[in-house]
Amino acid sequence: MGKWTRRGVLSAGVLGGTGLVIGIAVRPGNPTETAGHLVAGEGESLLHIYLKIDDQNRATAILPHSEMGQGAQTALTQMLAEELDADWDMMGFEEAPADAEYANMALGRGYLFKGVDFPDAVVPTVDGLMLNLADAIGMQVTGGSMSIRTTGQYFLRAAGASVREMLVKTAAKAWGVPAGEVRTEKSTLHHDASGRSAPYSEFAAAAAEMTPSSTPKLKKTSEFSVMGQSKPRHDIPSKVDGTAMFAMDVKRPGMVYAAVKRTPVAGGSLRRVDDSAARAMKGVIDVVKIGPSSAAGLVGSYSAGDAIAVVADSYWKAEKALATLDLDWNTDGKEQVSSASIFEQFDRDITAGVDRANDVALGDANDAFNGAATVLTADYRVPYLAHSCMEPPNATAEVTANHAEIWIGCQNPLGFRQHLAASLGLDVEQVTLHNYFMGGGFGRKSNADYALQAAMIARQVGRPVQLVYSRAEDIKQDFYRPAVQSRFKAGLDAEGKLIAWQNTYVDKHEPVEAPLIPYAVAAQDIGHVASPTHVPFGAWRSVDHSQHGFFTESFVDEAAHAAGQDPYAFRAEMLKDKPRLLAVLNRVAKEAGWGLPMEEGRGRGISLQESFGSIVGQVVEVTVSGGKTWVDRVVAVIDAGYAVSPDGMKAQIESGIVYGLSAAMYGEITIENGAVAQSSFADYDAIRMHDSPVIETHIINSGAEIGGAGEPGTPGVAPALANAIFNATGARVRTLPIIKADLRSDAEASPSVAAFGT
Repeated sequence: MGKWTRRGVLSAGVLGGTGLVIGIAVRPGNPTETAGHLVAGEGESLLHIYLKIDDQNRATAILPHSEMGQGAQTALTQMLAEELDADWDMMGFEEAPADAEYANMALGRGYLFKGVDFPDAVVPTVDGLMLNLADAIGMQVTGGSMSIRTTGQYFLRAAGASVREMLVKTAAKAWGVPAGEVRTEKSTLHHDASGRSAPYSEFAAAAAEMTPSSTPKLKKTSEFSVMGQSKPRHDIPSKVDGTAMFAMDVKRPGMVYAAVKRTPVAGGSLRRVDDSAARAMKGVIDVVKIGPSSAAGLVGSYSAGDAIAVVADSYWKAEKALATLDLDWNTDGKEQVSSASIFEQFDRDITAGVDRANDVALGDANDAFNGAATVLTADYRVPYLAHSCMEPPNATAEVTANHAEIWIGCQNPLGFRQHLAASLGLDVEQVTLHNYFMGGGFGRKSNADYALQAAMIARQVGRPVQLVYSRAEDIKQDFYRPAVQSRFKAGLDAEGKLIAWQNTYVDKHEPVEAPLIPYAVAAQDIGHVASPTHVPFGAWRSVDHSQHGFFTESFVDEAAHAAGQDPYAFRAEMLKDKPRLLAVLNRVAKEAGWGLPMEEGRGRGISLQESFGSIVGQVVEVTVSGGKTWVDRVVAVIDAGYAVSPDGMKAQIESGIVYGLSAAMYGEITIENGAVAQSSFADYDAIRMHDSPVIETHIINSGAEIGGAGEPGTPGVAPALANAIFNATGARVRTLPIIKADLRSDAEASPSVAAFGT
């Protein structure tokens, strides 16, 4: 951790200068008094906003993050239990309510003030400011691989440690002994000299009267006994026996069902509808028109066009009736837009350098290219991608004149609640949101469009309504990872050293560092141009890292081959001054057996990616035969600083690899006549269990600041796969998905690529 620096002062100044926090009263970062009624039940004492203990000595972590299969809630509970000295068998967790008191105050400590070591006296004020800021922008988000490395590291560990201190002080006072003589172990207080001991629950109510410290003493890594262990996940048993609650499991008295269809061309509108056939069907209750909606803030934005829903006494009847609607949609002049025309636009705008802005300008790139012995150029492309969560968007809503209640699985409960209140003309306090497990999120469920649709329908029909997206509607009405074209130029000197790197791409989002390279290249010119399309954008797993990882690590591989060097050795040479990155690269090469001979038709490719605070190296092995590709093995090494739950981290890396492989092999959303062409897994495929490769994951606990695990496994698998295919066949894949590449042994190189000497 750094010290209180000029950067920190400037950051504070920026915050104040935005007006976001001016005029907002600073409140404590631990508002137990105002949160108590939300989470503490009978026999429970709320000792910290993130922790309560009941009269049976059971401790419950109250977690401000959603569970969508990533296992973060178990790992976060481990972080709290470690510092609490809790008996793991007596620990549980529950998700925090959608409330301002549980807004992401970790935002500031994890991002805006990352690396700043605040004086203890300032920490409560900073936490209070960040809580106010997060509340103001409706941020109770799960995403960005943020849970462990921000909330867990900055707040849940402190919550456990401060409550342990409070319990010790309370017991010492009651026993009349020095606090330093009281020790804790497995949710029990001990005074060895007198032989006294008591469970935490005996002093919980008295300790709850104290104010928790924001800066308690935390354990050293060598003292951990819960963190660093692969504890069984708390959410899995209920998912196995079927008792886990998802939003679609909700049933309300008098509830009816809705199926929905939105304008097929984004930005369009509904001109005319004939619903006579639907209304004549048995079981149909109403046909509801829903106007456009939008939201924008620091956590993203969305815009959704007109939609129409059929409400019936069963979901099947609603879907059947929806298909009978005679609809006339306005396409807003987008009927000529296709994937081909979009990429033609990208190509024109890159060539013209439309509003080009620099991400990096290092050295004199033009001079370096003029002096290069070899110059290599290439264009890469990736298509739009949908999220295709196994559980499609759904929500149940009840709305009256002065109250709205919604049951949903979402990634930003507070933001959804605020958006619903504003859209329905209610105060936030008049909206209640119940959040449930999600069957996948990947960024899709951070947009509140489906929640608002459910609420609008419920208000229209005056009854509880459960809205469920069909798979077709899910795929056709997503907020997509953008299609991107990226143009590269690399210069090599006579010894094969990479001396110049130029890259221009379209459509920049987050994180801003995604297109950067870690390698020591003296001259770099990286920038982007503006080339907007009407296809709606949405955050997708690992966001911009997912496309730029494919682009940059593939083109580095091209440069290595143009230099006549081994791709691993080529990278290692450029990382001599970055030991942490080099250690991951070396480890993955070793674990994968890099350099060992392979059979005819098989290949091995490597990649290295730094994202969301973690470094991941990957080696992919493939077999290519008859133009078809089989992914045989993926070896991954991650350095996330410290693995709180090693098994959970491995599961996250495996998940990220499978998700990334699906996209690389099959993922493609195409635009025809302005609309999305795909509608199911039949035409938007994913790898199946029998296609999944052997995945080996190795963890490096380097001691660096804790990084993420949910997203860093995805970006590197596509380039390692493409590099392996090149190793096996000599064919370079520059456009995804791979299923469309011509990998026959006699395939010719893409004419869009040229290599020439100067």
